[in-house]
Amino acid sequence: MVVAEEGGRGAAVVHEVPYYAQWESPELVREIIAGSVSAADDPRWGASGAATPEEYEYWSWRLCGVACLRMALDHWWGVAPSAMTLAGECLSAGAYERDGDRVRGLIHTPFATYVHDRWGLTAQARELTPEEVSAEVAAGRLVMLSVHPAVRHPDGPEPQRRGGHLVLAVGTTGTALVIHNPSGFAGESQAYAHVPWRHFERFYSGRGIVLGPPEAVDG
Repeated sequence: MVVAEEGGRGAAVVHEVPYYAQWESPELVREIIAGSVSAADDPRWGASGAATPEEYEYWSWRLCGVACLRMALDHWWGVAPSAMTLAGECLSAGAYERDGDRVRGLIHTPFATYVHDRWGLTAQARELTPEEVSAEVAAGRLVMLSVHPAVRHPDGPEPQRRGGHLVLAVGTTGTALVIHNPSGFAGESQAYAHVPWRHFERFYSGRGIVLGPPEAVDG
């Protein structure tokens, strides 16, 4: 953990958390989202645990929450199960609901229950103000936050809605929230991306999942 100077929201704290994208090749995220590269052509698709490139392509667009969980598990447990392993467990736990070709989720409350029961982390789905998000991170926790995907461009146009994508808050400063964004762009908005507080609420739905270490582990 790195602690910097005091800021407008208290001491700046940034946790050293491994980064995972929701695609296996983080450097291809921009091209995949733009449609110039198909996720099925990701050369590392097999690392996801998917049986075929087509299965990987289907699920990869829905794995932002799974990517956040992989980061938290690697941070506290030093392990990061494959994306499809975790997706299958989330499906069984009711955190995803599949209806034919459609998938609903990630559903916060059953996901939090799954994370606690399966992995021993503290996990609570709740509404949080920006100030509460900052306080939770400063206290040593990580927070999965529901934001609009356009958060990768915090200075960009006003999004039409809030939420729809999950990122992991790993730090807080007096001027910005520090996030790991599973669909951020390489070299710009993936790991330790700073979202200025003055822009954050334009993207934030007000809901998240607070993750804490195993109860017997400090920090």
